Amino acid sequence: MSKLWQARFYTTVNQLPELPNTTVPEIAFAGRSNAGKSTAINILCNQKGLAFASKTPGRTQHINYFSIGGSRVGQHRKDATVVEEMECLLVDLPGYGYAEVSGSAKLHWQKLLGDYVQRREQLAALILIMDSRRPFTDLDIQMLEWFAPTGKPIHCILTKADKLNRNDATNTLRQARARLASYVDEDDEGFPFTAQLFSALKRIGIEEANDKIMALAGISDDGADAPADLIDISDADQA
Repeated sequence: MSKLWQARFYTTVNQLPELPNTTVPEIAFAGRSNAGKSTAINILCNQKGLAFASKTPGRTQHINYFSIGGSRVGQHRKDATVVEEMECLLVDLPGYGYAEVSGSAKLHWQKLLGDYVQRREQLAALILIMDSRRPFTDLDIQMLEWFAPTGKPIHCILTKADKLNRNDATNTLRQARARLASYVDEDDEGFPFTAQLFSALKRIGIEEANDKIMALAGISDDGADAPADLIDISDADQA
């Protein structure tokens, strides 16, 4: 099984000073509300309720951390020995772009997200979740442009690919990769941006996403246990 299946809740924060004092790589998941971020995290970690998908999109206001490695970390966060066993942290960032959220909440989330993705040294890469039928909204582009100056990788997961026919899916992926390739630094060098198609419902792209996240975190599945049954998310709304 993938080491991502070891994911356990670690902590939740609502202010930058509350971010954990850890040194392991962090892989952050960001995306527009209803793009399928929570479902993608849950299917990749083979756990139905790890990431919270609110019935009211945009209501998840905190940064939620999940540990990989150190199986008892969630219960013993102050145990330095256990913390040292961690290999990485998955970071579920608040969904953005939901119109009914209050203006003050939007401003708070914007500052929290912007400061985190631009300044967090432990952040190794960003996983940007976008609905394959509506990729690169204005807010997705803002997230790209916040993060690009760091020079760190972004991997775009284009969710709900099962909603597209084969030709549309192929064109969507081609266009996404071309758009990402258009981002260049001051030396006209491309940024380390990649993209793939994904469907939790049809289990498209799960292995590709797993392998990419593991590589970005610098960890290996070597020595993992034999595969177990995958969770059934057929009743999920891919929120």
